Amino acid sequence: MNVLFVNCDGGGFADHLDIAEGTTVGVLFCEKVPYGKPADYLIRVNRQPAPANQVLQAGDRITFTPTKIEGAA
Repeated sequence: MNVLFVNCDGGGFADHLDIAEGTTVGVLFCEKVPYGKPADYLIRVNRQPAPANQVLQAGDRITFTPTKIEGAA
């Protein structure tokens, strides 16, 4: 199934991803941000905050936006 992933970390980009049926927000986060901690990100699906166990649906828009920026005071 196809979803839109918007990476708001660093330079940022948006891309359509083909993911397996039943993929959760938590699994996608671990794949796309293996170095990050979920507590340091605002995780949204279709512009709404999403729990880690939410199953993604075809056409969903997923964003991972860091809440802490390295080097900021």
